[in-house]
Amino acid sequence: MRDFFKVAAASAVGTLVGLFSLLLLLGIGAFGLVGVLLSSTSAESEVEIEDKSVLVFDLSTDIVDGVPSAVGSLFKAYGAERSISLYSTLEAIAAAAEDDRISGIYLKGTPNEGLATLKEVRQALSDFKASGKPIWAYNTGFSEQDYYLTSVADNLVLAPVGTMKINGFRSETQFLANALQKYGIGVQVLRVGRYKSAVEPFIRSSSSPESKQQTEALIGNLWKDFLQTVAGDRAVTPEQLQTLADEGGLIQSDLALSTGLVDRLGFYDEVLTELKTLTGTETEDIEAEAYTDEDEDVFPQTALADYAQSVASDRSREQGDTVAIVYAAGNIVMGDEIAPGSITSEGLAATLRKVRRDKDIKAVVLRVNSPGGSAIASEVIANEMTLLAAVKPTIVSMGDYAASGGYMISAPGAKILASPTTITGSIGVFGLLLNFQEIANENGITWDVVKTARFADMQTVARPQSEAELKIQQSYVDTLYDRFMSIVATGRDIPKSRVSQVAQGRVWTGEDAIAANLVDELGGLEDAIALAAETAEIEDYQVNEFPKPLSLEEQLIDSLFGAEIATRLPWNKDPLTDELLKLREEFTLLETLNDPNNVYMRLPFTTDIE
Repeated sequence: MRDFFKVAAASAVGTLVGLFSLLLLLGIGAFGLVGVLLSSTSAESEVEIEDKSVLVFDLSTDIVDGVPSAVGSLFKAYGAERSISLYSTLEAIAAAAEDDRISGIYLKGTPNEGLATLKEVRQALSDFKASGKPIWAYNTGFSEQDYYLTSVADNLVLAPVGTMKINGFRSETQFLANALQKYGIGVQVLRVGRYKSAVEPFIRSSSSPESKQQTEALIGNLWKDFLQTVAGDRAVTPEQLQTLADEGGLIQSDLALSTGLVDRLGFYDEVLTELKTLTGTETEDIEAEAYTDEDEDVFPQTALADYAQSVASDRSREQGDTVAIVYAAGNIVMGDEIAPGSITSEGLAATLRKVRRDKDIKAVVLRVNSPGGSAIASEVIANEMTLLAAVKPTIVSMGDYAASGGYMISAPGAKILASPTTITGSIGVFGLLLNFQEIANENGITWDVVKTARFADMQTVARPQSEAELKIQQSYVDTLYDRFMSIVATGRDIPKSRVSQVAQGRVWTGEDAIAANLVDELGGLEDAIALAAETAEIEDYQVNEFPKPLSLEEQLIDSLFGAEIATRLPWNKDPLTDELLKLREEFTLLETLNDPNNVYMRLPFTTDIE
């Protein structure tokens, strides 16, 4: 029984953390609700921007492929950063370059986004710098993810006691096969594609040669892009960066300065002095009787999210033809409603139908940031994409991920643009069949079944699948794979035989996907918007983002009974809680794998690339 309780306890962790989050939220109850209403009211007011203001870009702000929800104001009310869409981020930075009230940009904090998203933001910052306005960045230490973005700054300051971690990327996969076997959990798999490695953690103790081959190519290309991108703005070559990574990895401040990785060593007070000089602000300007310690940080400034709101408000008053951005971000699941953080089959399909029928929308950009998911849900969405592309110019912009089911929904687009660091492809199908016969029997649990047909209990977890049952389900997986390749062949206008050569579940970077005929060209979201407008032959146009978020009331209910808000509250940062929430996320992911036939088109979800 001891082993049985271990498994049961693991299943209970997600519930306990969810209960903890709910109790915490109920504790702030009415006060929190009032805070949301006040905050949302404030958010709708016009943002005032002083002359010579610095645009403060807190990199911990969530940059999302989606329309931020109004409930984000609740997070801000409790000290957390609001979310902001990638398009709004790029639009705000571009507007700041032309805005005489903005004197420069200050980067602080640590980003959470993938390399493809950061690359687009970095390009926008580079364009801003070309306007002649300075970009300041400061941190007490830089990781590779931080440095990938902040290396664009022309005033990059590292604390004298700080370090830089540049030690290369790694891919680490957790294998569960031995543990599952130890606890008596049976695993049977269905798959098509030599490189479709999503099932390997459940049936192997190490990567297959095919999986290792594609992973080495993938992280090798990502690392190459990191070296070349950083070297382009710093006084260092890619070869020198590689040497630094090989010889130490943890670079102390003096070496970082001498090799040109940073421009200066200093503490925040020195940076603050420079920002005050840039904005013409002096402490003496503050009246003595009103002076407080907090005024040390006072200089004309505006947060990126607030400035983006102001820019978006101006955009909303524009008239003319429309280019629609439709966001497809998250796991692809079956469902009828729009679910933040997931792509639901009928939810996204309904949005695509809406933009197809809207006469004011002349062109569409589908922004995909998804590792895939349900096979059925993916094909439902791909069908709507085919209908849309038949009547309106439809361009696909790939984000950090557009793989497996995420690639299927992209394939019908007239053109596909990707970042060099986009992870795409993975054209393959798999099914995972678990059974608990051994562990249950060892702990005194048995089953009995009464059925009216031979295969009535084919989906049971009480026993392994028979050869006949496996044959039936493998045939279905084979059919789905063939349909997947047909959708790609039709959408890309290439022979199915060519698709077969680059499919097999193999993962590609955006750059390599061009040679594989899976992507048309490299480019970001703004490139895709420009191409969509050009294809539709429109010059004056506005950009609208879809799907629109849930109402404030719906979001409040979702937040009260969901875990997202708990993960974003500022005091919820202790290591134990973080680990519990991560574990809960893993269980939540398993819950979202809701294909009725347990067949998926998805990247491995147990692999981390750092």
